[in-house]
Amino acid sequence: MKPRLLIFDFDGTLCDTRQNIIKAFRATMEALSLPLRSEAACGATIGLTLRDGFAELYPTLSDADVDHAVDTYRRIFAEHRQEYMPALFPYVAEVLATLHREGYAMAIATSRLTDSLMLFMRAHAIDGYFSYTVGSDSVEHHKPSAEPANKILATLGIAPAEAIVVGDMPVDILMAHNAGIRAVGVTYGNATREELIAASADHVIDDIRELHAILAQL
Repeated sequence: MKPRLLIFDFDGTLCDTRQNIIKAFRATMEALSLPLRSEAACGATIGLTLRDGFAELYPTLSDADVDHAVDTYRRIFAEHRQEYMPALFPYVAEVLATLHREGYAMAIATSRLTDSLMLFMRAHAIDGYFSYTVGSDSVEHHKPSAEPANKILATLGIAPAEAIVVGDMPVDILMAHNAGIRAVGVTYGNATREELIAASADHVIDDIRELHAILAQL
């Protein structure tokens, strides 16, 4: 069925936040005297909530210590907000403008808190393209649960067969399939082509401009 709705991930799909996230992780580790984790280990948590990310990096931490790490990360990020302001990936603004002009409904499902999501979207003047956004503070169950995607579908009144999820991590692909939605994986973010294929992405692209050709074929 021809898609009417595109559900985008944000970090690693629309915005190149990887280095800024890793900087904030490493600053948090230093502030709390935690053993430093590698860039690869920090990057592998992108797509998870901060709480799940710290729990994965430090599985022996208590719940209270994980919560403290999350609070410290958010404080550091807020103090360095301008320094950590990320850039859109190449051609994202142009592709979103074209899709909006062609009448596609667009939404975002992200593991980022809504306030920082909106800050970044407004900074890059892309917020007007999206009909709905779901941050990690908007749902009880996060990716790879279907809940973020299902909430968007229910709010906009669109069937799963009429939607496409676009994301850079296996959790995005799994969220899509758990909701009965087709998924496009992008390789320029934080996961490899092989990881996206292993997660059963329906399509894998190396450039956001390839999305338009895929939609035209459906």
